[in-house]
Amino acid sequence: MSKIIIDSAKCKGCLLCVDVCPKKVLETDEKQVNAKGYNPVICVDEEACTSCAICARICPDSVIEVRRYSK
Repeated sequence: MSKIIIDSAKCKGCLLCVDVCPKKVLETDEKQVNAKGYNPVICVDEEACTSCAICARICPDSVIEVRRYSK
């Protein structure tokens, strides 16, 4: 299951989450444009994600949800 869920339809591509991610697993999706005309952010390496949720906390539109799964 996904650790990071991004509501691509609501993402404005402000890149604040990309800037603060300590593992650098978030990037702009250059192949997709949402209905608002923005390139949303995607997670490019879920295995490297530590579920720290810094991205979710900094998102001004609350479009990121981070889940933690125990091993």
